[in-house]
Amino acid sequence: MFDLDTYAAGLAASLGMAVGAWLVSIPMRNVSIADSLWSLLFVLMTLVYVLVAPAAGDRALLTLFLVGVWAVRLSAYLTQRNWGQPEDRRYQAIRRENEPGFWLKSLYMVFGLQAILAWIISLPLMTAVVTPTPLGWLDYTAVGLWLIGLAFEAVADAQLAAFKTCPESQGRVMDGGLWRYSRHPNYFGEACVWWGLWLLAAASGAWWTIISPLLMTLLLLRVSGVTLLEGDIVDRRPGYREYAARTNVFVPGPPRT
Repeated sequence: MFDLDTYAAGLAASLGMAVGAWLVSIPMRNVSIADSLWSLLFVLMTLVYVLVAPAAGDRALLTLFLVGVWAVRLSAYLTQRNWGQPEDRRYQAIRRENEPGFWLKSLYMVFGLQAILAWIISLPLMTAVVTPTPLGWLDYTAVGLWLIGLAFEAVADAQLAAFKTCPESQGRVMDGGLWRYSRHPNYFGEACVWWGLWLLAAASGAWWTIISPLLMTLLLLRVSGVTLLEGDIVDRRPGYREYAARTNVFVPGPPRT
């Protein structure tokens, strides 16, 4: 079920939150707060969908809960990781290429683009919320996949954070824990979370919203995730080439010999 008014309300909320974050970033001269904002856009839009939808049942509340838990954990992790740090090198590069006036350009290049992209990806969340059909086996399958994804993401993030705090890890490659089986287990978990959320929409009959998890997976693999991180990591981590040769890039699997 598609409700244009509800979906439009989500866009307004997303853009409003993005503008607020942009205003905060100006005196900071640091747009890295966009990373912490990303997941919170989804929980805000889902809340708006629940409040605006003409009818919202158990699936709506389940969707809000799952999105909220995922969003708060991810935002808290990224905020803690970036707190007190200089602007992320990705954004520094964008800033250098777009001066003078990046403070204004960042409104649409970073925050506005992020808000619209999040709104597009939120489509299955909206359809899951506005369709008040009873919960069924597909909804429970969705929760199971979401749990697997959240566990992968949270455990991988915690393992990497602990690795980085160890002085002996300087210049080394993280190849323990979940990172032994995938070079990007956190991104694999993120993808599972979104395929699980899409199953909630599919359970409501909105199979056509599959564009959302496909787009998210594409972003993780080819845009802001794997491809971006691995672009120069061999130069920064001398042992990464050998690690990559024996470890799956995304889907976890046994190390190759």
